[in-house]
Amino acid sequence: MFIPHTDADRAAMLRSIGKSKLEDLFGDVPKKYRFPVLDLPPAQTEMEISAELQEMSLANESVRDLVCFLGAGAYNHYVPAAVDAIIRRGEFLTAYTPYQPELSQGTLQAIFEYQSNVAALTGMEVCNASHYDGATAVAEAVNMAYANFRGKRDKVILSPALHPQYRQTIRTYTEGSPIILIGDDEHADLKTSPDSLIQLIDSDTAVVIVQYPDFFGRIYDYTKLADAAHAVGALLAVSVNPIALGLFKTPGSMNADIVTGEGQPLGIPLSFGGPYLGLFATRKEFVRKMAGRLTGETIDNRGQKAYVLTLTAREQHIRREKATSNICTNQGLMALASTVYMSLLGKNGLRQVAELCFHKAHYAAERIANLPGYSLWSPTTFFNEFVIHCPAPASEINDLLLDHDILGGYDLSQDYPDLVNHILIAVTEMNACEQIDRLVEVLAEVNHG
Repeated sequence: MFIPHTDADRAAMLRSIGKSKLEDLFGDVPKKYRFPVLDLPPAQTEMEISAELQEMSLANESVRDLVCFLGAGAYNHYVPAAVDAIIRRGEFLTAYTPYQPELSQGTLQAIFEYQSNVAALTGMEVCNASHYDGATAVAEAVNMAYANFRGKRDKVILSPALHPQYRQTIRTYTEGSPIILIGDDEHADLKTSPDSLIQLIDSDTAVVIVQYPDFFGRIYDYTKLADAAHAVGALLAVSVNPIALGLFKTPGSMNADIVTGEGQPLGIPLSFGGPYLGLFATRKEFVRKMAGRLTGETIDNRGQKAYVLTLTAREQHIRREKATSNICTNQGLMALASTVYMSLLGKNGLRQVAELCFHKAHYAAERIANLPGYSLWSPTTFFNEFVIHCPAPASEINDLLLDHDILGGYDLSQDYPDLVNHILIAVTEMNACEQIDRLVEVLAEVNHG
């Protein structure tokens, strides 16, 4: 371990506080607890520790070792080499919150470009930078909607097809608050249209929250639902898979008021679960209730383009008691990664990735559904994920797939008890046709075992 202070440095610091030795700093700790004998292994060199950690890491298997058909909110997409090359630059890698705009022009420009890209992608007017992940972004949408109505509307309608972990995060955020969650039912009829939520909307509703594509990969047009919410003054929030927006209509064109999403598909590796990125966009009229940062472009006193933090009346700055969110920082590095990714691909490239995901998923679904004992759970149009009813429990099928170096789909019975023997399979541009065919071959073995 590198310790920068010399013996003389330590002696000088101890003299300044009236102590003679380092042990005196622990005088207030009961003597029997001060310096316990720890049961630690013998000291090792850096080289030895590095070798041991490397050996431990070999126990992990990743998408580099396995063919991946697991999604459920985090997806195996190709990340161009330029993304990592840029975010590893020291000025970006070590940058923190840009409290001093005049010294943070590069960081602020990156945030501004991120906001512009996400606003264009979602069809919304403003975007913040940013939240921790898709789950916290949805929860912040609940907070914002509740604050928008100044607590006079306490009803939040959740689609049962919203990601189960997102709904769990919302429950955590709202526990102990006056907010009432409606529709958060693991036994709900999942095959009904989202328009069935309309009957739940009334004058006490603050926001209706849906997912696009939904947790099961299905694509719905939420325009009618938005109109019904707006008819009683409520808001519509849509949680998105950003890759799907390269192919399908935007939530903004459906008259959504808030758009959130998991930004991981935009150039961020799976990384065993994080760090990820929470997307959050809304209409300009709600901007002062929006958590997080907003960077703007302006002209300085020399007539040069400059970037500033346009809205920063946040809790650690002023009026903490009036804050609508407890968000304390931004995912700056992850926002930058997604910005580089979107800039590299552009509109056409993003559409190509989306089309590959769409067509490969439909190829896989058709092949699997033709196997004896397997069937497609829903006929609704889907994006890159689909649900298959299987002839055996999903956990058993995933064990079989893993024996063939295939990471199988998501066992839906974990969150939906009524979906026993149902598995959620994800396909991305990373899955070659041969890999899909191999998946089908292994699945066919279940009925022959």
